Amino acid sequence: MKKSNLHSVKNLLPDNNRCAGILMHITSLPGKFGIGDLGEAAKDFAAFLFRSKQTVWQLLPLNPTADSAGHSPYSSISSMAGNTLLISPEMLVDSGWLTMEDINENTCTSSDRVNFEEAEKIKHRLFEKAFDRFSKSRKQKHRQGFDEFCKTEKSWLHNFALYSMLKSFHENMPWYKWPKEYKFRDSKALMKFSKDQTSGLEKIKWLQYIFFQQWHMLKAQCNDMGIRMLGDLPFYVSYDSADVWTSPEIFSIDKHGKPKEVAGVPPDYFNAEGQCWGMPVFNWNALKKQQYSWWVNRIRKNMELFDLIRLDHFRAFADYWAVPANEKTAIHGQWKKGPGTLIFKVLETRLGKLPFLAEDLGDIDEAVHQLRRDLQFPGMKVLQFAFGDNMPSSDYIPHNYESNFAVYTGTHDNNTTRGWFRKDITSTERDNIQHYTGEKVTDKNIHHKMIQLAYSSVAATAIVPLQDVLGLDENARMNVPASTKNNWSWRLLPDQLTDKHEVWLRKLTITYSRIRT
Repeated sequence: MKKSNLHSVKNLLPDNNRCAGILMHITSLPGKFGIGDLGEAAKDFAAFLFRSKQTVWQLLPLNPTADSAGHSPYSSISSMAGNTLLISPEMLVDSGWLTMEDINENTCTSSDRVNFEEAEKIKHRLFEKAFDRFSKSRKQKHRQGFDEFCKTEKSWLHNFALYSMLKSFHENMPWYKWPKEYKFRDSKALMKFSKDQTSGLEKIKWLQYIFFQQWHMLKAQCNDMGIRMLGDLPFYVSYDSADVWTSPEIFSIDKHGKPKEVAGVPPDYFNAEGQCWGMPVFNWNALKKQQYSWWVNRIRKNMELFDLIRLDHFRAFADYWAVPANEKTAIHGQWKKGPGTLIFKVLETRLGKLPFLAEDLGDIDEAVHQLRRDLQFPGMKVLQFAFGDNMPSSDYIPHNYESNFAVYTGTHDNNTTRGWFRKDITSTERDNIQHYTGEKVTDKNIHHKMIQLAYSSVAATAIVPLQDVLGLDENARMNVPASTKNNWSWRLLPDQLTDKHEVWLRKLTITYSRIRT
């Protein structure tokens, strides 16, 4: 691979090679439909980032989620589709598909938690009305854009619509419990089903059209303000997904449709039994024979959606933890070789420069570090990992950083910084923080101290979860790894983000030269 053609850190960073941003998922925005969406609150947040001189907005994956997986965006039912719960009903009013009367009849009180069940009910009713009006419209301009979208996205869109419609038809059962003719994709059965369900399939496709239309409007607005969208790419997809149903040959699936090996990680910082995710691992030999076409299409789509892409679980490209499907924990898995640099050579040849940030956290060995260095991708540092017994030599302590990294106070998998200080740290860590900062640190100011450490470090990019900017405690945590309850639901309240936060972030950004020149 020619290193001169690889993504350089300058693709990730502004002109002075230093920048800052905020981690804030769309679902966490305030609003009156039970969940954050791509409407006014998203635009307002983008304006906040602009005024506070942040140039990166990091999000969690935008793919559709499922109640059966606790609405985890990292266990999606499709690697290509968008989460239609993020569609803004108010923008549908602007488009003429809904009325303000429709909106006023379908709202709920905004709270600091996503109400997935209520959001689904509200938006289902509104989407029915909107699609009905679209279906009855005789204006060619309305149909033309949708038809072009269906043509452009045909490689995945019809299969996703079929999968979604069949799930609804079979009372939301996973594909591997459907009758054989659907489970194993009998062409005659699928053709007949498609003819019988024409309107339902079109509605699913139309909602995808609306999602991507609204997303691109938000992205364009952010880009116009100098804000780059940093997306997050999960390594795996759910067993019950359109991808596995459509292309079982590229996954570790037997002839009966059952997984042979599933993904996870060995025991680590987060869980003594490791994490068993239940998602089938890839059949890398089959993918190689197909010139990694599934990955090429997936990365191409994400490069259309985002300016920068975080590769979640990057270590699996070097080697991955494969757990026998009958195991209840991840303890008895084993490491297996991933595709290494080969897949990135193919991606670069097909797609050009790759705007990747490697999530190189957890149980990492030298092979993973070497892969990241060979590819010249920025890596990650997390300050919450820095203050243990090995603090002076820790990879996560700022004095040991190199510039080609993004530093975080914590990620979506960590406690909030205040919650971490209150609930999780040891006395050694507490003493080390006091000594390292040279100041008295309490649960009232720990978030300020940690954010300052991140901004002042030599790491080229500093990313802070919004909960840490606000100084929120453990109740605002986004996810507890290996737990399936009460995750992914934190929301910002209206007016919770103030001018005070904006001014403080702006001063910090200017002080530590994390501003585009």
